[in-house]
Amino acid sequence: MPHAPGSILERRHAAVRATLTERGLQAAIIVSLPNITWLTNFVGSSAVVVIDHERVTFITDSRYVTAVQDVQRGSGACPGFSLCVVEGSYDATLASVLASAGYTRVGYEAAHLTVARFHWLERTLANPGPVPTFVELGNGIEVARSVKDEYELATLRTAGQMLADVTRTVLGLPRAGMSERELALQIDVTIRRAGFEKPAFETIVASGPNAALPHARATDRTLGEGDLVVLDFGGVYDSYCVDLTRTVVVGPVSARTREVYEAVRRAHDAAVEATRPGASRFDIDAAARDVLAAAGMGAAFGHGTGHGLGLEVHEEPRISRRTAQVDASREAVAPGMVFTIEPGAYFPGWGGVRIEDDVLVTEFGVDVLTQVTTELIAV
Repeated sequence: MPHAPGSILERRHAAVRATLTERGLQAAIIVSLPNITWLTNFVGSSAVVVIDHERVTFITDSRYVTAVQDVQRGSGACPGFSLCVVEGSYDATLASVLASAGYTRVGYEAAHLTVARFHWLERTLANPGPVPTFVELGNGIEVARSVKDEYELATLRTAGQMLADVTRTVLGLPRAGMSERELALQIDVTIRRAGFEKPAFETIVASGPNAALPHARATDRTLGEGDLVVLDFGGVYDSYCVDLTRTVVVGPVSARTREVYEAVRRAHDAAVEATRPGASRFDIDAAARDVLAAAGMGAAFGHGTGHGLGLEVHEEPRISRRTAQVDASREAVAPGMVFTIEPGAYFPGWGGVRIEDDVLVTEFGVDVLTQVTTELIAV
């Protein structure tokens, strides 16, 4: 598997160290696996990282030692890397690393480190003590990850093209009489055969009334004449996620089906057109929402217009409505951000439509990474 070059990891470390300096911290404990991957190229299931101003202390168990050492011998070697193999437990090993370093102010990921683990760490370091001051890091690493570097952009461009190719095959799979589960399985097989490591999430196939459920799960319901069928699927390529939705119709296209579909399509296109450097993520959402409202379908669109893509299938930035409950900081989108545009309209008991693509904000505007038709297809 390809890995980010060490020079890129070094720049990522610098971003974290700038946060340490800003917050007056000597080190930070990283337990989020996507953040650990971003900092070290590690893709296993268990690790803890302590990053300070000079070292990246990598804590893992014996299952991953050989794989980690292999990466360290290649171009993806992590600068300042120090391997610490778990003895006893991860938390005991982490406590030992912190105590031996003598840190007095340490950041931690409050959103990812459980309360039980945090309190255990405090109690353990208190004997013999002293306990360092622990400071919440916030989502600084996630915000840094939202602007992709050149390695990530190349990976996501390739993955987007691969998913577009998958989609052209997928659009020929649905047929009357097959079940949602059967179709979802065929989509998953197509994703893997195309070279993806795995689906990015549980594939959604939602037909007829089920299409009114934005996150429906595939069932034994069979596709029938007149059904709208929402197909939402994605893949993981070299650890990075891409995500796409198309909606097809079985049999003749009714006037109502075409009306709803074309309104969602116009909303999708308006949001893509509104995407450019410096644009408000709330305004991008509004561009889609206003089109549906003008068509009398505003109440049928309840979710956000998009979400960031990267090491996780849902990450920063969030393309959503501006409300009192939503953090309005970091409003502008910037070159290097990759996110979905996915407006929809859902009508309980009848069905729904969603059209989704992955877009990249560039210095000059926007690139659609998943170039595949948005025309309504009848199967």
